[in-house]
Amino acid sequence: MSIALACGNLNKKYGRTHALRNLDLQLEENLIYGLLGRNGAGKTTLLNTIAGGILPNSGTIEVHGKQLGRGELPTDFCYVRDQYKHFGGARVIEILQFAAKFHPRWDWTYAHELLSIFRIDSQKKIRQLSRGTESLVGNIIGLASRASLTLYDEPVLGLDVLMRDRFYKTLLEDYANHPRTILLSTHLIDEIAPVVERVYIMEAGSFLLHDDMEYIRTAAHLIRGNSEAVALFTAEKRVLYSEAYGRGTLAAIYEKLDDGDRQQARQLDISIENLTLQKFFSYLIEGGS
Repeated sequence: MSIALACGNLNKKYGRTHALRNLDLQLEENLIYGLLGRNGAGKTTLLNTIAGGILPNSGTIEVHGKQLGRGELPTDFCYVRDQYKHFGGARVIEILQFAAKFHPRWDWTYAHELLSIFRIDSQKKIRQLSRGTESLVGNIIGLASRASLTLYDEPVLGLDVLMRDRFYKTLLEDYANHPRTILLSTHLIDEIAPVVERVYIMEAGSFLLHDDMEYIRTAAHLIRGNSEAVALFTAEKRVLYSEAYGRGTLAAIYEKLDDGDRQQARQLDISIENLTLQKFFSYLIEGGS
């Protein structure tokens, strides 16, 4: 197992506020990860710290096995920010030309193809673009750079459903042909479920959970039934959240269930539903708050 990015015990404080709190992160090579969290959870602070734009108070960052010095920028790396307003007077093609200088694997043929796919006029200035089109310019940089480690900060902000689907489809197609490590940071939880292979869920500067997407799909359940029956059923299981209603209880659990569990649930007259990623995220946050 080769590690593309490793962060060890990262901390960042602004006064008394912990933006990052004892974070450990490992991204393996050639996998797509999701970094999920509410607005203000610390996702952008983490990405900016990895990219060298923010200095941590403590902790280490390694990219492809090389520990970065204080303020040192990673190599073979692309960070797609959520806005490019400071380049407002530049034309789209000029932004791409500027980005190409920093990415030795840059593919101009693909960049022009992406301009066509996303229907972007390369001669328009950044300040003339809609919020969604501005996001797409950043996404073109992330894709055409072909960097071995690429971080996206809210890559589909301002995009309609059709264009969001087009971006995800394009990303997966290019990833299949040019594998690399990709981290998608977003608060649009359910949308990236079919795209990412592993997820980190962040809240208040800390990670609440990190796991394989497939495991979450099979282990996240919502249990309903008589309170005593639910308490008996969940006694030795990981309960993320529970709520009483009358004589009943609703509980979100995070554990794979076998045939014996399901037989017990039937005997106790308990219903079991699979949770969507959005619901799982909500219960995880509520239970961890």
